[in-house]
Amino acid sequence: MKKILLTLSAVVVFHNLSAQEITLDKIYSGYYRGKGIAGITSMKNGENYLVIEQGGIAKYSYKTSQKEGNIVDGNYLSYEFSDDESKILLLKGSQPIYRHSFLGNFDVKDLKSGKVISLNDGKTVQEPRFSPDATKVAFIAENNLFFQDLTSGKITQITSDGKKNSIINGLADWVYEEEFGHARQFEWTKNSDAIVFVKSDESQVPEIYIPIYGKTLYPTEMRYKYPKAGEKNSVVSAQLYRLDSGKTIPLNLSSFKNYYIPNVVQTAKADEIVLITSERIQNASDVLKVNTKTGAVQKLFTETDEKWIETDSPTLEFLEDDSFLWGSERDGNKHLYWYDKDGKLKKQVTKGNWEVTDYYGYNPKSKDIYVQTTEKGSINKVVSKINIENGKSQLISNAEGNNSANFSKNYNYFIETSSSVSKPNTFVLKDGNGKTIKELQNNNDQLQKLKSDNFVEKEFITIPNAAGDQMNAWIMKPKNFDPNKKYPLFMYQYSGPGSQQVANSWDSGNALWFNHLVQKGYIVACVDGRGTGYKGAKFKKVTYMNLGKYEIEDQITAAKWFGNQSYIDKTRIGMFGWSFGGYMTSLAMTKGADVFKVGIAVAPVTNWRYYDSVYTERFMRTPQENADGYDKNSPTEYANLLKGKLLLIHGTADDNVHFQNSMEFSEALIQNKKQFDFMAYPDKNHGINGGQTRPQLYQKMTDFIVKNL
Repeated sequence: MKKILLTLSAVVVFHNLSAQEITLDKIYSGYYRGKGIAGITSMKNGENYLVIEQGGIAKYSYKTSQKEGNIVDGNYLSYEFSDDESKILLLKGSQPIYRHSFLGNFDVKDLKSGKVISLNDGKTVQEPRFSPDATKVAFIAENNLFFQDLTSGKITQITSDGKKNSIINGLADWVYEEEFGHARQFEWTKNSDAIVFVKSDESQVPEIYIPIYGKTLYPTEMRYKYPKAGEKNSVVSAQLYRLDSGKTIPLNLSSFKNYYIPNVVQTAKADEIVLITSERIQNASDVLKVNTKTGAVQKLFTETDEKWIETDSPTLEFLEDDSFLWGSERDGNKHLYWYDKDGKLKKQVTKGNWEVTDYYGYNPKSKDIYVQTTEKGSINKVVSKINIENGKSQLISNAEGNNSANFSKNYNYFIETSSSVSKPNTFVLKDGNGKTIKELQNNNDQLQKLKSDNFVEKEFITIPNAAGDQMNAWIMKPKNFDPNKKYPLFMYQYSGPGSQQVANSWDSGNALWFNHLVQKGYIVACVDGRGTGYKGAKFKKVTYMNLGKYEIEDQITAAKWFGNQSYIDKTRIGMFGWSFGGYMTSLAMTKGADVFKVGIAVAPVTNWRYYDSVYTERFMRTPQENADGYDKNSPTEYANLLKGKLLLIHGTADDNVHFQNSMEFSEALIQNKKQFDFMAYPDKNHGINGGQTRPQLYQKMTDFIVKNL
């Protein structure tokens, strides 16, 4: 389960304010829309970078920051270079499937000759990938793996058994895509003579049936394989295809953990691929090296944890000598470890009471690695370079806020994207030591419009919980805040494992809606309690086997703390959340019924038995092993406790958190004679958007709050 980005939010009026107001009309007209730089990619020479602009893919100089023309004209959704930059893969159009997957129409352009060929004769494909020697592109079509020779145009079919809802070759099934975070399940070897891919047999996975109403006389049906907690998953195997023989052989993983194969990774060595595998209980991962000449498989090492491994986001980066960096929480925080090519630990590279949150690359000349970390506090993200040999570290970004980097290939330059709660995204060109060369773009106009309309920034505070932790929190107060007045409180919530809502970054999602509520006289707040991320593994993993228990205890504690402040009316506290946050809101309105007066639960999980296997079992194990953990943390078990006003919202075609969850919770409420409001959005998925859906949704939620809180 990934957090839904809630863009476009409803906003309103506080009649005592003399300033202008943030309105729905302004939001949906794009009046407050910010600017960005799309598709930043460094060229191999390290002196130029590319961006996607209207009319083409533009080439810029790092040194001068000046545009040097377009390398390709036309409007494209995305692009990807071949390793030698002789060719470029261009996405012309796409049709979404699930969160990451889509069907796309692609062209390949030879930048030397200017020749353009359509991939797969112009028919849609998935996950195209250049061979490292730039002579071929592999892709998926109708669950089968192919490659196309870019000189002759010849298409070679590698597999032929692919079938919808049965066999998938080189492509993730629904749960792999959603919970391991990517759709592609194949990789070329460095010398382009072989492909290793994952074959998934999902024929025994139970299907979910979703009615699609549309405007037809009889509803149609959406069917796909969805393994719920404790149910059968796809049976996966690793396959080696060699181009010279045209044969595919299965790789023998029987001696290793092989229930899941989340990652297929190219190494720096010609005839080698690495697989990351796991058993169903995701507390250990094998890192396996495949010899693609012989098919032999060797274990490099096993990563273990008494609770769970981050199987959805492993950090694994191979250096030029085939040694590699690996991310691990083994010392209590996410840090990088350096292994030799045979899997022997050389050293721990990063250390401290902070976490590595992203890895950008390694400069073999200076021996520096480039990372994003929380070393300046858990609510901030900063960029540093750290010498891999002596550990010397240098901060090269702003010291506060949310900072990320896109480096030149030679690491002499980078484009820093930075924001904070008070400043939207700013794009700055810097040298490799962090010295500013030029500001490329800011969003000062956006900020000025918001300030003119009485925009309120978040203030950071900490709140103690029962375990003695200081929980990060933010609060938004009206401009004319009176400490002697009592305000109603509206709390926003997510709290999913490893997530973060209290961050010193620009909120491009619900910030305007929260301002809407503040302008109506509400105080809005958010608290990251136990289970959330960037404060160490202990704080995050205390929820193991009891997902929801400590999270809701911390929200109730926080609400009571706010209620004890002189400026909060403790009889008027509400909560809103989406997805995992909807689950939390459902618990707040039942287990926390004496504290919360109003709740809006959007697309909530209401029983973890109904959610997918990979995500749920990572934190809960199976229902067969942990029945109490599932049942005692389900809001349906506490439906009899509801006292306040609940608005339950769900899209009928939610492929992620199924409509079934809200139906189950509704039935429990009904059988306990509880009154509540319900809004179903026909044929809408987990994001509940499209057309006028979001304006209508946020207006409905606003009206509900104003009426009941």
